[in-house]
Amino acid sequence: MKYKALLCIALLWHLALPAQAALQDSIKKIKPSVVAIGVFSPLASPRVRLVGTGFVVADGSKIVTNYHVIATAPDVKRNESYVVLSGQADNIQIHQIIDTKTQTAHDLAVLTIEAKLPAATLADAEFINEGTEIAFTGFPISAVLGLYPATHRGIISAVTPIAIPADHSGQLQASALRQLRQPFMVYQLDATAYPGNSGSPLFDANTAQVIGIINKVYVKSTREAVLSDPSGITYAIPVKFLLPLLTQ
Repeated sequence: MKYKALLCIALLWHLALPAQAALQDSIKKIKPSVVAIGVFSPLASPRVRLVGTGFVVADGSKIVTNYHVIATAPDVKRNESYVVLSGQADNIQIHQIIDTKTQTAHDLAVLTIEAKLPAATLADAEFINEGTEIAFTGFPISAVLGLYPATHRGIISAVTPIAIPADHSGQLQASALRQLRQPFMVYQLDATAYPGNSGSPLFDANTAQVIGIINKVYVKSTREAVLSDPSGITYAIPVKFLLPLLTQ
């Protein structure tokens, strides 16, 4: 029995190798396209405060992120502005944003910069099957870790309406009520995202094709507990809602 158990473990380990190699290749493909979104303030120290993640698409000058990442107006009195940061560690380039397109209903934004960076490959508009192995790369806890992109993996656990009903009507806010009237479907992931991951590319672990944009996490108790007690449930906006914004 002991030898049979060892044989089974060895066989499972051998079967897992191709999937692991595929994910490693996918990470190598996606990382050059992952950028950070920050607020640049020439009067502050440090001059750039990271607020989220984005990724490069199209001709290399288009950056996709969440609308909520750039929703707060910068302080013009302090000459603040949103910027895109490419590179890693101490080899960082700051790119000014020359155009912004937003779609608040799906929490999406497309930023245009003058530079041409390596672009990620987008999947088509079809929903991805539940159970598909996925990963996302971004800058979790970005203000602490700096520009060192990290990858988390999991599966698509459900395709579900973005508006999750509350326990009773008293807990529903106006925005949630509007979403309940016209809900759209998003990916629920069995994976853990953190502050700073907003806007990260969600990609197929085997092909590196981007299938969605990390949007939010389910908070079990309080916002302060997101780091110490994460729910392990993350949501992403499917690429099908991004494609029309890119063609505008």
